Amino acid sequence: MMLRVLGFPTKACDGITRRELLTAGLFAPALGQVRRASAASRKVLVENEAKQKNRFARAFILIDLFGGPSHLDTFDPKPQAPPEIRGEFSTIATSIPGLRICEHLPNLATRMHRCALIRTVSHRYNSHNPYAVMTGFDGGQDQLDYFAKPTHHPSVPSVCQYLGVGRSEELPGYVMLPAHPGYSQGLRRAGPYGGYLGPRWDPLSATADRFASDTAESKDFYNPDISLLGEPSLPKLQGDLTLDVLNRRRRLIDQLDTQQAAAEASPVPPLRQAAFNLLLSAKARAAFDLEREPDRVRERYGRDLFGQSVLLARRLVEAGVSFITVHTEARPNGHWDTHENNFNMLKRLLLPFLDRALSALLDDLTDRGMLGETLILVTGDMGRQPKINHAAGRDHWPQCGFALFAGGGTRPGAVLGTSDRLGAYPVEHPVSMGDLAATVYRQMGVDPEATVPDHLNRPIPISHGGRPLSAILI
Repeated sequence: MMLRVLGFPTKACDGITRRELLTAGLFAPALGQVRRASAASRKVLVENEAKQKNRFARAFILIDLFGGPSHLDTFDPKPQAPPEIRGEFSTIATSIPGLRICEHLPNLATRMHRCALIRTVSHRYNSHNPYAVMTGFDGGQDQLDYFAKPTHHPSVPSVCQYLGVGRSEELPGYVMLPAHPGYSQGLRRAGPYGGYLGPRWDPLSATADRFASDTAESKDFYNPDISLLGEPSLPKLQGDLTLDVLNRRRRLIDQLDTQQAAAEASPVPPLRQAAFNLLLSAKARAAFDLEREPDRVRERYGRDLFGQSVLLARRLVEAGVSFITVHTEARPNGHWDTHENNFNMLKRLLLPFLDRALSALLDDLTDRGMLGETLILVTGDMGRQPKINHAAGRDHWPQCGFALFAGGGTRPGAVLGTSDRLGAYPVEHPVSMGDLAATVYRQMGVDPEATVPDHLNRPIPISHGGRPLSAILI
C-alpha cells in the first residue's frame, strides 16, 4: 500500500484521496520520524510567543497568481516604450497621485491608496510553482525542485507555526485554497508545505473536485472565454462515514498519541489532528459554508473559482485561521502564463477576476475593521518578458515583476522600486523573494533573522538572506 501524506508524494499525484486522509490519520504515528526542535529553535519559539501580542498582523492571506502575471500589463505599464514593449493597453490614474496602472483594473485603481506596491521584484527561479513565492528561497532548480519534496525549505506559514505563531487548537492554522497547487494537472507543485520541518506543518488543503469550465472546451489553454467555475470545499471522506465513526477513529488516534507522547516534544497537534478538527468542528464547517453569504456578496467577489476562494479566505480569517493561501490554477485557463494571446487573456478573463475579487476583499476587510490586522500579499511566479513574441504573448521574465501588499501594518499608498524604461530590470530598490518573506515574518511577529533546523539539523535562515521592506511598513 502506498501512503501519501499532504505534500509528500513518492510520485506526482492528483491530490490526496479521501481514503488517504483517513489512512494518514490512522498510520501517521507509525510512519516517519518525530522531529525535535533544537535548543536554539526552542529559544526562538519562546521569544516569538512573547512577541505575538505585539505583532502587526493577526492573519496573512497570500494570493498567488500562478504562471507569472505581466507587470507591464498590470501595475508597471510603460506607455512611452515602443509598441512591441508597451502592448495594447492604455493606463488610468489611481487614488495614489502620479501612479497609473492598466486600464483594465478600474476597481483597484480607486483602491490603490490602501495598498503598497512593489514594482521591482527580481529573482533567479524561473519555474511554474510557488516554491520561491512560498518560501523566500529562489535558488531552486526546475529539474530538481518542481515537485514537493520532504527536503525542501518550508513555507512561510509553516515556519511561523513551527515557531509558535498562528497555532490553533480548534481550527487549522494554515489552509490552502482552492486545493493544492497542481491539482488540475494531477501533480503537486513545490512550495506550500512543511518541507524538512515535517508534514505536521503542512497546510490543510481544501478540495476543488467540483471545478469545471462553462464550456466543453476545457483544455483550451489560451481561450479567454472559458471561466473556471466551482468553489472550494472541505476535504472529503471515503464513502458514507458518519461523524460517530470519525469520533471513534479519533479516539483510537488519541490512544496511539498517548503512547507516543514522550517522543513528541512539540505542543502543536499533528496535521492529522488538524484534519479531524476541521472536519468535525462546527465552527470550521460554518466558515467553509459559502451559502451563508448573501448572493450580492458572492456576486461581488465573482462566481468563479478564484472569486469564491478569495471570499472563503475572508471567512476563514473571520473564523480565526491565521494563514490562508489562494493559488490560481493551470487548467483550463486560470493561469497567468500568457505565452500566447496575452492581451485577450488579460482583458477578457484574468484582469477582470483579479480586479473584482481583490477589490471586494479590500472593501470587506475595511468595512469589518479587519484590514489593519490582516496582511495581504499578491504576487506570482515571475514577471513577463518586455518584448511581445510572435504569438502575441509574453514569455517568462523573473528579472522583474510586481508584488502588492495591503493591511497588516503596511504603509497605505507606498510605491517602492523603479524599473528601467522597458520594464526589464530594476534600476532602484530591487526586491528579492527573501525580502518578501522577511516582510511577512516581521509583520506576523516572527524574527526574520531566526533559523530553523533542516533535515540534517543544520540551522537555516528562514528569510534566505532577505530583509523586511521598511519603506512600505508603518
